[in-house]
Amino acid sequence: MSSNPYRSHSCNDLRASHAGQTVRLAGWIHNKRDLGGVLFIDLRDHYGITQIVIPPTAAFQDAVAHLPKETVISVQGQVRLRPEGTLNENLDTGATELDVTGYDLLGSCQPLPMNVFPEDHTPEETRLKYRFLDLRRSKLHETIMLRARVISSIRKRMIDLGFQEFQTPILTSSSPEGARDFLVPSRLYPGEFYALPQAPQQFKQLLMVSGFDRYFQIAPCFRDEDGRADRTPGEFYQLDVEMSFVTQDDVFAAIEALMVPLFHEFKSEFPINASPEGTFVRIPYKESLLRFGTDKPDMRIPFEIKDLTPIFKDHAFKAFSNKTVRAISVPQALNQPRSWFDALQEEAKKLGAPGLAYIKIEQSEDVTGEKRLIAGPIAKFFAPENIDPMMHTFGLTASEMIPSESTVIFFSADMNETKAAKVLGAMRVKIAEQLNLIEKDVFKFAWIVDYQMYEMNEETKHIEFSHNPFSMPQGGLEALEKNDPLTIFAYQYDLVCNGYEIASGAIRNHSPEIMYKAFSIAGHDKTVVDTEFAGMINAFKYGAPPHGGIAPGIDRIVMLLSGETSIREVIAFPMAQNGRDLLMNAPAPVSERQLRDVHLTIRKPVPKV
Repeated sequence: MSSNPYRSHSCNDLRASHAGQTVRLAGWIHNKRDLGGVLFIDLRDHYGITQIVIPPTAAFQDAVAHLPKETVISVQGQVRLRPEGTLNENLDTGATELDVTGYDLLGSCQPLPMNVFPEDHTPEETRLKYRFLDLRRSKLHETIMLRARVISSIRKRMIDLGFQEFQTPILTSSSPEGARDFLVPSRLYPGEFYALPQAPQQFKQLLMVSGFDRYFQIAPCFRDEDGRADRTPGEFYQLDVEMSFVTQDDVFAAIEALMVPLFHEFKSEFPINASPEGTFVRIPYKESLLRFGTDKPDMRIPFEIKDLTPIFKDHAFKAFSNKTVRAISVPQALNQPRSWFDALQEEAKKLGAPGLAYIKIEQSEDVTGEKRLIAGPIAKFFAPENIDPMMHTFGLTASEMIPSESTVIFFSADMNETKAAKVLGAMRVKIAEQLNLIEKDVFKFAWIVDYQMYEMNEETKHIEFSHNPFSMPQGGLEALEKNDPLTIFAYQYDLVCNGYEIASGAIRNHSPEIMYKAFSIAGHDKTVVDTEFAGMINAFKYGAPPHGGIAPGIDRIVMLLSGETSIREVIAFPMAQNGRDLLMNAPAPVSERQLRDVHLTIRKPVPKV
C-alpha cells in the first residue's frame, strides 16, 4: 500500500482488477444501510463513491454505525468483487466493494443544517450560508468542475491561437463611466481612494500601445450593481481579450475560432448555428430590435416580430393609430384559456405597457367555403382591409388559408419605437416559455453589430454615449464632423447565444484627435478627457496602433454549457442576489481603529420620512 496515512486509492479507483488487494480509502460517509446486520456505507470523495462493507463480527461496527452522514473517515480493507446480482452499473466502482478491517475517525460532523444526500430542495439562503456543504452535492460539485475544465480549455485554446496571458492591476483609479465602482480608501493618502476595476479596459489597451500584440486574461471584474439571474452582484470573471492591427472581422474570426470548438468540446451533441466556415450570423442592432425586440435575441424561438406600423397609419383604433405597432403571430396560443391571456396582460403591465392587445384569427371551412372568424377584446376595431395586410406580413396568403393557418396575433404599440419593440420582445420570450416553444439542446449564436455611437437622453435632451465611449466611430473623424451624431454607428459588437449576451467588445478609438471630438459631442471638453483618462490619452499621443478587443463572460459561458439558468449555480462562492455574502457575513462593520487607519468616519443614512 501507499505510505500515505489516509488513502492509497481514491473512491473512484477500484475495479475488478483490484480484487484481493489491501487498500486504504478516505472520504465522507455519503449514505448508510444496515442489511441483516451487515453495515453498508457509500464512501465519497472528490473523485467518486465506493461501497464499503462492515460485517457484524467487526468490533467497531456499532461505533461506525452511529457516525452521522458527512463524517470523514479513513478505512482499510480488502477489495472484493460484489456478489452476482448486486453490481451497480451507475458507479464506476460498481463491480467492487471494500471489506473493511479497520477505520480511523478523521473529522466528526455535527447535525447537518441541510442534506447533502439526498439532494432535496433547500432554500437558497441556507445553501449559500452553508455553501461548503452545498458544494459537496454531486450536481453543484460537477458544475464547478465543469467550470474549471472550461477555463482550462479556454486558456489552452487562446495560447494556441497566438495570445499571451498578462495580468493587470486590481487596485486602480475610479472610472466615471459605466457602473458604480467599489472604492478602496488609501491609508497613506488621506481622503484619496483606489477603485477595484470594472474591467481591465484601459490597461489592456495600454498593453497594445506598449507593443504587445495579442493579450488575454481570465480577469476578475468588480461592479457595484444589483444582481439578477444572469448577473452576480459585486464580482464576476471574464475572458479579457485585446488585439493590435485588427479590424472587426479579425476579432470575430478569433472568437469564432475559440467558441465553436469550445462549445463542441463540452456539448458535442448540441448543434451550433455556425456556417461551414465556423462563422456566426451578423445582425445589425436596429434589425435585432425589430425582429426580436432586444439586442440579446433568442433565436431558438420559432416566431419573430413584424412591423405593422404602416397598416395602422390614421387608423380608427386610437391605441394603434400613428404609433409604432409591432406584432407576433403565435398559432400555438389559439386554444389557451382566457385566464392565460389575462395573465399576459399583467406581465406586460409590469414592463410599463398598458397591456398586451391580441386578436384571434381562425380559418374554417363549411358548405359555403372558407370563413374567417375574428375574436378577442379588440376584434371589433379590425376590418378586412386591416386583416389581409397583416396576414400577408406573417406569410399567410388569404386565398390559401386553411384551418392550420389560424393564429393569435399579439400587439405592442407606443409612440416610442424602442419601448414598443422591447415590450413585445420580452413578451415573445414569455409566451414561448409558457407554450414550451423554445427549441432545446441547441446553441444559436449571433453577432449584434452597428450600435449607435450616441443617443439622446430623453430627460435632459443631451446627447450621450450609447455604450463604450472608447469605441471607434464608423467613418472616423469625418463622420463626427459632418454627420448628425444620432446617425453615427460605432464599431461596437456583442456576441449573444440563446438569449444571453456572452461577450461585448469594440474596435477602439486610438486617435487623440478623434477621441477629443467624440467626447466633445457628448458634452465633455478636452480638459475632462485629459483629467479622467490621462493615462490612456497620453499614451495615444506616442504612437498607438489600431486595436480592438472583446470580453466573453466566463460565468455565462458555463451557464450555457451546464444548462443552468441562475448564475449562482456556476460560481463556487457567490453572493446572494441582494449583494450579501451569507457564508462570510459580508459586508460587515469594521472597528473604529480600522476606520481611523484609512481616515474615515461613518455617516449614517438619513431615515426616509
